[in-house]
Amino acid sequence: MTSKNTEVQRRTRTSGPSDRADVVIVGAGAMGCSLAFHLARAGVPRVIVVDKGAICSGMTFRSGALVRLHYTNEPEARIALRAYEYFHHWGEIVGGDCGFVNTGFLFVVGPEHLDYLRSNVAMLQAIGVNTEIVGPEVVKEAQPFTNVEGIGAAAYEPESGYADPQKTTQAFAAAAKRLGVVFKEGCPVSSILTRGGRALGVKTAEGPIEADAVVVMAGPWTDRLLATVDVPFAITPTLAEVVFLRRPSELAQGHMVYIDRAAGLYFRPHANRLTFVGAGTVAGAGLVGPRTGDPDNLVDGNSPGQADFARERIGRRVPILGQAEYAMGHQGVYDTSPDGKAVLDRIEEIPGLYVAAGFSGTGFKKSPAIGLLMSELILEGAAHSVDIRPFRRSRFAEGEPIVGACEYGFIEGAELSM
Repeated sequence: MTSKNTEVQRRTRTSGPSDRADVVIVGAGAMGCSLAFHLARAGVPRVIVVDKGAICSGMTFRSGALVRLHYTNEPEARIALRAYEYFHHWGEIVGGDCGFVNTGFLFVVGPEHLDYLRSNVAMLQAIGVNTEIVGPEVVKEAQPFTNVEGIGAAAYEPESGYADPQKTTQAFAAAAKRLGVVFKEGCPVSSILTRGGRALGVKTAEGPIEADAVVVMAGPWTDRLLATVDVPFAITPTLAEVVFLRRPSELAQGHMVYIDRAAGLYFRPHANRLTFVGAGTVAGAGLVGPRTGDPDNLVDGNSPGQADFARERIGRRVPILGQAEYAMGHQGVYDTSPDGKAVLDRIEEIPGLYVAAGFSGTGFKKSPAIGLLMSELILEGAAHSVDIRPFRRSRFAEGEPIVGACEYGFIEGAELSM
């Protein structure tokens, strides 16, 4: 151990009772399964992952699963860059298949954000990101079906693309299981247990699980669970709707991944000649109240008018997709923090309690690194692969939110400018 704050020690792996863990993780999405893998790989003998549903049945399942590096702040970019290595060397690091597809990636801005783009690309290049600025004529040459009207420029990442959220999460889970991690699926957690002011474990539908450390990685359910021990955690539920359009034969070979600040959407190829479109919500802002934003009560498919809304937006960038056939869709809920960035921290007032949440819709691509960094925090008292101090929970009270010098604004909330 390297810190007095470390609750868990690496020990020789031994068996133990099913209701006792060194670390119990709440949430079997990409984050929880990644952490389980990293803890077990580091030698923690008894790790239990608990989820109310099945592995990858929550918001990870609904993820856009983009694998890209364009950020407006260095702390997030460094985490994404560390995770990037996993997606490109998945078989050697984790095993199995994460479904990564290298399509290339374009971050598109209008002329009004050209200076911001230049500044952000320079920052990213300085930390080792393979990215460059290309003009609309280059975009048109590479993607002839693209309408480049309204494009000022784009940041191009040749090695980026997207992954399969289910394959990624299941690969982490399978690797964790091989190392002895126990998964309790269909096992809701109702509260965090404490004794003498420190975390003792969790109360589940199958009974209590005692643990030296409790890690809450439950996405939009996180604030509810932390409230059981009177720990305030600010999350605004943000409704995210995704539409899948069937690509016509002219686009059978697919296209790059786009985040389009000018048109106000993001989209990527999907299996079976589909295109995955995230275009905000038909209502506009996307911030929703407790009833419609409840992650336990999402509708199957999309809200009325969402498909037409998505077609309108993507049609402004790729006209041929503006009339594409609607195939299916789904809703999800972002766990949006006050600054739109994650909290990766221990809960100081309750020793033994940790949290990784508030990813605000940009978590999946970072999940391999989040598991590594949180394992370092738990086992060594601090993360060293990437500095996560900017992501401390106290930053809001300290007046130090994570804000880039050149922020573009919420992508899906962009006004249609063409």
